[in-house]
This record gives sequence, structure tokens and C-alpha cells, in this order.
Amino acid sequence: MWPKVALLSTLYFSQGLPYGFFTQALPVWMRQAGVDLAAIGLTSLLALPWGLKFLWAPLVDRYGGSPLGRRRGWIVPLQAASIVAVVALALLGDGVTDAGRERLIVALAVGMFVTNLVAATQDIATDGFAIDLLPPAERGLGNGVQVAAYRIGMVVGGGALLVALGAWGWLSAFSAMAALLIAASVPILLHRELPRASPPPADGDGDGAHDGAHDDAGDAAPVTLGAALSFLRRGRGAMLVWCLALGFYKLGDGLGSAMVRPFLVDGGVTTAQIGVLVGTAGSVAGMVGALLGGLFARHGRLRALVVAGLVHAGLMAAYATAMGSHVDVVVIGVLLVGEHITGGMATVALFTAMMDACERRTGATDYTVQASVVVIASGLGSSLSGFVAGAAGYAAHFVAAGVVCVLGTVAMIPLYRRGVAPVDPTRAARATGAPAA
Repeated sequence: MWPKVALLSTLYFSQGLPYGFFTQALPVWMRQAGVDLAAIGLTSLLALPWGLKFLWAPLVDRYGGSPLGRRRGWIVPLQAASIVAVVALALLGDGVTDAGRERLIVALAVGMFVTNLVAATQDIATDGFAIDLLPPAERGLGNGVQVAAYRIGMVVGGGALLVALGAWGWLSAFSAMAALLIAASVPILLHRELPRASPPPADGDGDGAHDGAHDDAGDAAPVTLGAALSFLRRGRGAMLVWCLALGFYKLGDGLGSAMVRPFLVDGGVTTAQIGVLVGTAGSVAGMVGALLGGLFARHGRLRALVVAGLVHAGLMAAYATAMGSHVDVVVIGVLLVGEHITGGMATVALFTAMMDACERRTGATDYTVQASVVVIASGLGSSLSGFVAGAAGYAAHFVAAGVVCVLGTVAMIPLYRRGVAPVDPTRAARATGAPAA
């Protein structure tokens, strides 16, 4: 398992690196430049490709016959495109004065959208690659390590880059990020992807709700653009209900977390402190939470979703207790670390459950449809966050976010008990005495 996880970790690290800058460093920089909260919240709309990637995910599943392999044929060129985008941003921002900051913000918005488009497409192929590599028994820990690697990328791209911008300057900081992306590309370049296996013919009518990755039937048939709709119709609409629950589960997190950084700026926390608290301590805490979440998911998907989700909701609402003209850095640090640990645990539990709903033939599409719903819901929450915080104040905003998190978590319980959610392989493993998934 570990060679597979190491390979996947480099790919998810590469995605977390630029994303960390756009979601962690950029909001701080914009607030310091005088940009209002509503505009900062609306920058999350630039991540729209992550929410719409289900539209072209079937193409990634269908077209992958290059000499590099089914998944590598997409991953390698898109990784190269990400490197080019970072280099372009390095040259774009080098030597910009205060007078040119407004133009730079616009250019960064364009660059952020393009980078998200490239990264979202690469993520489709990478998720399909992960589903191909990880059997059910390895998904929990595999997802934990992958999310941890993504968080490490966010540490470097968010907190470390925010600090490096002041110490090294724009060009040197972004050049270092490009060099890290190049180094992270080496494992996938050296990997030799196995040819696609031909599974046995289909046994039934394919209407089972949650056969998951075990169902390879019909693998020889081409994946069409209707594969995303086919996934939602699977199980007589059970997957559509499941996807709506996924979005509800992440809505409150998107609503609350988007205003943490502006709240710190308005509370008098310095840039260096924000870089340490959010970019470093928060991301490391999220990485620890991801590893814990991977282990926790091995003992039951629903248990992991509910426990992590409820504790995370409480800590999100607890930000309201740290209000004041100047926030207590120690108090906010404790809350932030706890919130990131439980948030990482909840995310891994959710991603693992999403993999349980995937079939091998359409794995990239199945997972992408679910991931798109999660991104759209998180983006919706983030987009509304500035308006809610501006109208009601930070305290009421964080309490409201915590309440939405609780409601989204509780909604998962009837789905699992009534068989709407994907089959939990850990339950079957306990029944047969097989290793936990």
C-alpha cells in the first residue's frame, strides 16, 4: 500500500500548493489592500471549475489511450501546465508597486481561474488513478494520507508563501513553488501505469444502488457524456439523494471557514501571526486530522462522519467566543487547531464514503460528480459568508455556520440506516471477519 500512497501524495501535494496560496495567502493580502469582505467572499467563485468539472469528467474516463497511460496521459501534461501557470504568476507580480496593486489583483483573479481549471481537470484523473490503485481495504488510510499531503501543500503554498513574500519577494517565492512542483512531478513521470484489465461480462441489469468499485461489469463499453447523469440515476435516484446530502454536509464548513482570515485581520492579528496560525498550525492540524480520519473511517463510515462533524460544528461556533477589538491569539490558536483537526477528520470520512459509491469503469466520473457537489456547496457557503458576516457580525456568523454544520451532519444518519448511502464495506468486513476497510 505505501508505495501507492507515496505516489498519490505527490500528486495531491501539487494540487494543494497553489490552492493554499489562493485560499489562505490571497484573502489576507486582499484585506490588507482594503478590499471589502463581500468581494473577498466572492473570490471563491473563481473556483467554479471545481464545481463544474463533472461536465468534462466523462471525457477523462473515456479518452486516456496515450502512450503515458490512461490516467498519466492526463496527469503529466496538466502537471506541466500548472508549473507554467505558477511561473507566469511569478513574472506577473515581480516588481509591482502599490499603484499597480489593483491591476495585479485583477490579473491574479484571472490566473486563479485558469489555475483552478487546470488543477480541477488534473484532479479528475488523479481521483480516478486513486480509485484504480486503492481497494476498499486501503481507502480509509489512503484517503487520510492523500488529504494530509494536500494539507502539506497548503502549508507551503499558504502560510509559508505568505511569510516568504515578505522575506524573499514575489519572484523568489513563486519560483520556489514552481521548483517544488517540478520535484513533485518526478514520481508520476517514473511510474509505469498498468494496462487496463478486461473484466468479466455483466451479470445483471446494472441497477444496483451501491455496488461501488467492486462492480467492473461492462468495463469494455465506452464512457459517454451521460455517465454523470447515469450515476445520479443509479439505485433509482438513491445517488441523487446522497449527493444532496454531501453538499449539505459541507455547506456550513464553507460558510464559516471563509471568514476566519478576514476576522483575524480585523481583530488586529499581524500578517506573520496569521501565516503561523492559519497557514502553518492550521494546515498541520488539518493534516493530523486527515490521518486520524483515515484510521477512524476504518471502523465505520457513519460513525466517523457523525463524530467528526458534530465536534467540528461546535468548534466552528466557538469562534464567536473570541470576539473583540483585538482577539486573543492563544485562544484563537487553540480553537483553530481543534477546528482544523476535526475538519480534516470529517473531510477524509466524507471522501472515503464517496469512493465507496464509485464503480471502476466510471470511477473518475462517479467521484467527480460527488466532489463537484461538495465544491459547489462549499463555494456557495463561502460566497454568502461575506454578506452574512457583514450584515450580522462575526459572532452571529460563526454560530450560524456551526448550526448548519450540525444539521448537515445529522442528515447523514437516516441515509445510512435506510440504505440510501453507499454500502459501508466495514460492516461487511465485521460480519465476515475480513480486514476492516
